[in-house]
Amino acid sequence: MNLTRVRYEKKGHVARVTLDRPEVLNAMDTRTHEELAEVWDDVEADDQVRVAVLTGAGDRAFSVGQDLKERDRLQREGTRPTSFGSRGQPGWPRLTDRFTLSKPLVARVHGYALGGGFELALACDLIIASTEAVFGLPEARLGLVPGAGGAFRLVRQIPQKAAMGYLLTGRRMSAATALGYGLVNEVVPAGRLDRCVEEWTGDLVRSAPLSVRAIKEAALRSVDMPLDQAFTAEYAWEERRRRSADAIEGVRAFAEKRDPLWSGR
Repeated sequence: MNLTRVRYEKKGHVARVTLDRPEVLNAMDTRTHEELAEVWDDVEADDQVRVAVLTGAGDRAFSVGQDLKERDRLQREGTRPTSFGSRGQPGWPRLTDRFTLSKPLVARVHGYALGGGFELALACDLIIASTEAVFGLPEARLGLVPGAGGAFRLVRQIPQKAAMGYLLTGRRMSAATALGYGLVNEVVPAGRLDRCVEEWTGDLVRSAPLSVRAIKEAALRSVDMPLDQAFTAEYAWEERRRRSADAIEGVRAFAEKRDPLWSGR
C-alpha cells in the first residue's frame, strides 16, 4: 500500500491505524478516504489481525472531520454537495458505512473529535478517551448534515433528547459528559491513554477470535430485531465459530487448567 495520509502498523494481533495529517488536525481529504479503504480491507482479510485501533497523529486532535478547504474547492469546480453515506465517493465503503467489518475496532481519542472524526469514533466498537477529548457534530452550523452516520448513530447511542440537542446545535461534548452517557468506555489522563488502550486490546486479543466476531455480528445485527427473532436469526460468524476447533479448545483448556491456544479456525 502506498500510504501518505495514514500510518498502518501491525504487531501482536493488533493493527494500529493513525490518521496522519496533524498539521490540519487530521482532517480527511479524498486521498485519506482512499487510503483508509485499503487499510480496512486489509484488516478484515488478515487473520493475524484480531483488533484494530484507530487514532490521530499529534497531540491536538483525533480528527476534525472533512477537509472543508478541499470540499470548498471541489464544489467551486462543480462537484455536487454530499449527503448521507459514501456511495459514489472516494474510499467507498468508508468505515462509517462498512457494516460487515467483523473485527472489533477501538477508537483512541485525544483532543478534538469533530464532524467526520466523531462519526469515525461512533462507528467503532469501543472508544477510549483522554480527559482532553472533545466531541461534536458542527454540521448544522455549516449548512451541512452529519452524513457519515452521526445523525443515525448518536441518537442510537445516547438518549434521544440529548442526541438531538448536540445534533441540532453543534454544541461540543466533553469526555466526562460522553462517559456519563455511556458513549465512551473509559476516560483517563492523556499520560495513561496508551496504557489503557493496551489493556483493552490485550483483553480483546486474549478472547477467542471467532467468538469475538460472532458476538459482534449477533449484537449489531440484532439490535433492532424483536427478541424472539434475534434468537432464531442466522449469523454467519456464529456458524463458523460453532463448527470450529476453538469452540472445543476453550472448554478443554478450562478443564485442563491452562491458557487456551486459539487457532481462529
